Amino acid sequence: MAKRVVNVHEAKTHFSRLIDAAHAGETILVAKGGKPWARLVPLEQPPPRRQ
Repeated sequence: MAKRVVNVHEAKTHFSRLIDAAHAGETILVAKGGKPWARLVPLEQPPPRRQ
């Protein structure tokens, strides 16, 4: 699992790109003041529905 660290300013500027990357499987760590603050991760896919 790839992990990228971005600061809050970069996260605000490139939020759309970051959520696309998270959706593709990447983990993005958002840092504030150089310290880890939040994490963007892909959602687990729900199990397939039975018909």
